[in-house]
Amino acid sequence: MDFSSFNLHPYLAAAIKALGYKTPTPIQIQAIPPVLAGKDVMGLAQTGTGKTAAFALPILERLLPGPRGKIRALIVAPTRELAEQIHGAIGALGRNTRLTCCTIYGGVGLSPQIQKLRAGVDIVVACPGRLLDHLNQRTINLASLEVLVLDEADRMFDMGFLPDVRRIIKQLPKKRQTLMFSATMPDDIRKLTDEVLHDPVTVRVGHSAPANTVSHALYPVEQHLKTGLLMELLKRTDTESILIFTRTKHRARRIGQQLEKAGYKAASLQGNLSQNKRQNALDGFRNGSYQILVATDIAARGIDVLSISHVINYDIPDTTDAYTHRIGRTGRAAKTGDAFTFVTSEDEPLVKDIERVLGEKIERRILKDFDYKKPAPARDPEFARPPRGPQHRRTLPLPPQAGPRTDAAARPRPRPAPSSRGPAPGTGTAASPPSGRRQGR
Repeated sequence: MDFSSFNLHPYLAAAIKALGYKTPTPIQIQAIPPVLAGKDVMGLAQTGTGKTAAFALPILERLLPGPRGKIRALIVAPTRELAEQIHGAIGALGRNTRLTCCTIYGGVGLSPQIQKLRAGVDIVVACPGRLLDHLNQRTINLASLEVLVLDEADRMFDMGFLPDVRRIIKQLPKKRQTLMFSATMPDDIRKLTDEVLHDPVTVRVGHSAPANTVSHALYPVEQHLKTGLLMELLKRTDTESILIFTRTKHRARRIGQQLEKAGYKAASLQGNLSQNKRQNALDGFRNGSYQILVATDIAARGIDVLSISHVINYDIPDTTDAYTHRIGRTGRAAKTGDAFTFVTSEDEPLVKDIERVLGEKIERRILKDFDYKKPAPARDPEFARPPRGPQHRRTLPLPPQAGPRTDAAARPRPRPAPSSRGPAPGTGTAASPPSGRRQGR
């Protein structure tokens, strides 16, 4: 089967050919026909299966003959990186259509986004929080909306966005086509599906377990030895590009710095970075300038790099679903990949849950000649903060005729941190993918 079987508009067929796409992926084969037919669709597919094109192509096909300059399609995504990735895919696939698309997310000023919306766009890719800001301020008009897409719905649930999503949906036209895509189906997402989808067609690719193109291994290690083990493992492993996951932003930054000092081409991706630095890290990882990217779960959403050979869980994720999302970053596009996970004794209950999802026991590996008995330092700044000493507060004199003051009242109020504002990402026509510097939170 090839893309010609979908009978897409010649503009779209030409873009598909120019991009070198020949055979549709399983999710595209299953999802594109019902979406083209105007049906609501629930798509269950892991990251890297081609689901963006599965909804982008039918949306572009639907919007081509209609009026221009009104928002007719809305795609809601959990993170700015994913929003930009979708924006880029729409730009590439719709390069000949002259349909316009823009991204809306936080961390940048509202005014430039308002200007783009007023100029008129056909497709908006938005993160929930900033979209609600525009709806509340009436700076976006969704009265002409025809198609709503909720992408990576399970991740939006993980990040606490479901209440925002429900608020958004209440303000949309009831007559519309709704598409939802998710790698997993927790109970809250199943409930949301029942609420927002009408007689949906369910398409499923694989299952919620990690892809079978990934091999898994556990490395039991004490917490204070993780960095040493990582360095030694990198020396002994033949790798292409490596994505390392940590639990905290602080740890991602520290490990990225340590890898750089050790001579590796490494960068970190975490929420404290400016949008420009985050984009530079992503772009460098995609084009090979960086061999290693250290990231937190949330920051890593939207990473679309097919050549990742290894995912290393420096910290085991909190849930089996999070493990699925992480491991989905390797073994993509029919390639094989390796997933290494560092585990402490406290991680064993979650290890058993992951093994249940995989349906098999994961191999435990011991690195030969590595010193596993090295004692923990008296104070390890990487994993523990020193105990807080006693706090001595100066007692302030009471003002005349004033009652007793509480500690909270006597404390000076913290000064608000200065906000960082910058230009919003530009609105791009679908004639070309977005380019230039992107900024955001």
